Amino acid sequence: MGRNIEIKARSTDLQTQFGLATSLADTSAELVQEDTFFNVPAGRLKLRIFEDGSGELIQYEREPGTGPRECRYILAPISDPHSLKIVLSEALGVRAVVRKKRRVLLCGQTRIHLDEVEGLGGFIELEVVLEPSQPVESGVAVAEDLIRKLGIAKEDLIEEAYVDLVIATRQPRSGDRM
Repeated sequence: MGRNIEIKARSTDLQTQFGLATSLADTSAELVQEDTFFNVPAGRLKLRIFEDGSGELIQYEREPGTGPRECRYILAPISDPHSLKIVLSEALGVRAVVRKKRRVLLCGQTRIHLDEVEGLGGFIELEVVLEPSQPVESGVAVAEDLIRKLGIAKEDLIEEAYVDLVIATRQPRSGDRM
């Protein structure tokens, strides 16, 4: 099981933060992703499909809060994500779908994500990937340093996952209970 320290924040200026992140990063890439979240009794389960047709199934649980927090995850590469999406949709039901354009920059042990999320806007996310024996506090310190360097204001930090924000923006449909 992998572990990381995460933060997510609304971006007030993705271009400026991209410039700051680029000056700190070792490498970068641009991705288009579709994350389908399924109904599960514990944690979250999502199937991520990339623009090239590859995918990965990710189960994760994250501590609550707006600051740097631990997330534990299991990731499985998938060669036929479209078929798996049909199977999981039928078996579990779809909670929501999140589509985004993501710029990923690697800075040491941290993945910096600058996301443009369909229907939600711009966000910045940090994932400090922890070594198996690395203490959480060490990852929190890395995240706090990058928060400062990337100009992320405390009031821009959010607790919700993109899927929660997508669900919150849904308009009630006829027949939905209020």
